Amino acid sequence: MSDIPAGFQPFAYSSAFLDAVGPLYEGSTEEGDLILGLRIEARHCNRRGFAHGGLLVTLADLVLGYALGRAAEQRGLLTVNLTADFAGAAQLGQWVEARADIQKAKGSLAFANCHVSADGQRIVRASGIFKAPPSR
Repeated sequence: MSDIPAGFQPFAYSSAFLDAVGPLYEGSTEEGDLILGLRIEARHCNRRGFAHGGLLVTLADLVLGYALGRAAEQRGLLTVNLTADFAGAAQLGQWVEARADIQKAKGSLAFANCHVSADGQRIVRASGIFKAPPSR
């Protein structure tokens, strides 16, 4: 784990999907907000050697959902809408981080924005709307 930046540890949540996407690491901002990080491996890349856009959108969806869930004290929020704009790319070996900026976490719908950076350069801007799952 020596190539993982200081302050990051393995992500607390696991599933077959997260294990396939990862390994994911979590850290936090000075304010305590969630940061998800990932070192780009060959299996994350497309044929041209860049991190697949689907991986970057997945990372944005994850950080948005988990950050909103923590803020709303609600687990398992469902993605209602997710948009992403690409301003760059990540390459093999780069450290990628996703950070959420929560707009509204309480109520029937929750809203947040996200920036994904590769070695400190912003490459994706995403916006998400989430809702609590229906009661069973």
